[in-house]
Amino acid sequence: MVRLLVLYGHPKDPAAFDRYYYDVHVPIAKKMKGWKRWTVGKVTGMPDGKPAPYYFFADLFADSRDAIEKILATPEGQAAVADVPKFATGGVTFIYSDVEQIL
Repeated sequence: MVRLLVLYGHPKDPAAFDRYYYDVHVPIAKKMKGWKRWTVGKVTGMPDGKPAPYYFFADLFADSRDAIEKILATPEGQAAVADVPKFATGGVTFIYSDVEQIL
């Protein structure tokens, strides 16, 4: 299993980010087919109490990196990718990782 981790920096307007993400971006992104799992979350803090470098994340899982790249190459995937700069005012980082289930 491969994960595409999308890390969103702190937006200029968090309430506007939240509204846009759920009301506009999610409906666009849901049109992509092939994901095995898709989870999102708001970063709530760091163990040491320091401010977190990220505001929000999305975890997208597929069978392989090739499968992810094929999903993102579709018209639906391209629409989702093109939408990101419209709300990610705090920047965005995309990370691929191989995932193993331990527990």
